[in-house]
Amino acid sequence: MKPVIAFICLGALASLSLDIYAAEEDSDLPDWAEERVEPFRTRVGNWVDNTSRNIDAFFGGDQSATVENKSYLRLGQEIDWMEGDGTSGDISVRYRIDLPTTEERLRLVVESDPEESQGTLAEQGSGRLYNDQQDRSTSTFGLDWLESRDKRENWSNRIGAGIRLRMPLDPYVRFTSERLWDLGDGPWQLESFNRVSWFNNEGYSARTTWDVGRPLSANRHLRFITTVQWREEEDKLEYSEVAQLNQRLNDRSALRYSAIAIGESASNPRMTNYYLQTRYRRDIHKGILFGDVIPELHFQREDSYDPRWAMTLRLEMYFQRDIQRDYFHF
Repeated sequence: MKPVIAFICLGALASLSLDIYAAEEDSDLPDWAEERVEPFRTRVGNWVDNTSRNIDAFFGGDQSATVENKSYLRLGQEIDWMEGDGTSGDISVRYRIDLPTTEERLRLVVESDPEESQGTLAEQGSGRLYNDQQDRSTSTFGLDWLESRDKRENWSNRIGAGIRLRMPLDPYVRFTSERLWDLGDGPWQLESFNRVSWFNNEGYSARTTWDVGRPLSANRHLRFITTVQWREEEDKLEYSEVAQLNQRLNDRSALRYSAIAIGESASNPRMTNYYLQTRYRRDIHKGILFGDVIPELHFQREDSYDPRWAMTLRLEMYFQRDIQRDYFHF
């Protein structure tokens, strides 16, 4: 009964976004809440921006006050429910310090949640599993060397090295290569992301992602995503296939429909999880505050592929000096 109610609520929210909010203003908050949120967001956003620019001025030069800065801080509150496991709650903090004046030389990068610390593909693939599985002590501090190449014309490569900020300190080295192709004269595009990493405490890892997609209309986009990953820590090869339809309902709401299959092992291939996911995302307040409703239906090998329902409710707040409204590439 709970899953049925969840999907009814999701459908109601989508209909509400389509029919009622098409010409609305840019906030769902009452005036008294907006008066408290805005000054707080401005103070924290300016602090994030100024901190990164001050660090960059120390390392990079005279342009730190004028160039574009993509530093951000994101706070999240999440409630998860999984059939048979009950309900759990979690708070997350993610950030990135961006140092733009070193773009064509060495780039100093400080970030939380590096890709290599986010676990197996099964742990990464489901939004409700993400916060439970990630290592909370995974911030990295490093230097990246970037090639000044357009990935539409050539492979764009990046070499980085640094340390993971936990005790004992964990040095790392990584190589990243990206490419984007327009397939013929049609609307299809193919994007490739590839990374090889070494962390002292966890060993080597390699990951390749191939993403082919096309717009179906001004508000719909279709994607097929293939990912293969190997981590020395687990010593197994994993792969996933995702079919995804993204639908923008209006300027402040979007839906994503996904069908995901996850497998492992090269010598004895087997599928470990299939699941269907719908994600509704709402810009609650001016590109700052977002809400997600994510129902899922899982068919896991460990449960003999018996169906299990899941539901995630998430609230996130972004802090940046300049508000970026297009967060629907979620």
